[in-house]
Amino acid sequence: MAEKNSSHPYVLLARETVRRRLAGETPVRGGIEIADGPDIWGVRRACFVSIKTKRGDLRGCIGTIEPVQPTIDLEIISNAISSSTRDPRFPPMTSGELLGVVFSVDVLSEPERISSLDQLDPKRWGVIVSRGMRRGVLLPDLDGVDSVNLQIDIASQKAGIRGTDGVSIDRFSVKRYKEED
Repeated sequence: MAEKNSSHPYVLLARETVRRRLAGETPVRGGIEIADGPDIWGVRRACFVSIKTKRGDLRGCIGTIEPVQPTIDLEIISNAISSSTRDPRFPPMTSGELLGVVFSVDVLSEPERISSLDQLDPKRWGVIVSRGMRRGVLLPDLDGVDSVNLQIDIASQKAGIRGTDGVSIDRFSVKRYKEED
């Protein structure tokens, strides 16, 4: 699931976007600045950009479960900026932190509704738990999330949903691109 390749253009784009933003330089305008290949940039997909310390502590994670931008490169740019400067759990990053963090980009498949918890596996599938206007999301294959019930509980808590009556659950897979530590 995880493609450990610090030179993958998605990861390079996320890091370069944040580096430029924190340095006050001209923003990245798109993925073509990083690497040619409209086959990887021309698609429209949802994604998450996660930033962790080299010790493995989360430093920022923001994403979309449905694409907001017209192409994946613009989705990565938007989510990289948000992950580094707008994650409400953390203060905005500083340029001095860049050498001590690792970026990953998770590109999401289309969500699909499930009819049974048997259709879930927290190592393979991320979840979206919904009730009314509330939605909680949890990516797959996260440290410490080893059961479907825990995965559903965490996603529900993130949405402020108590109990499972009347919830709908969608699953999605990710293609994870991660920098080497």
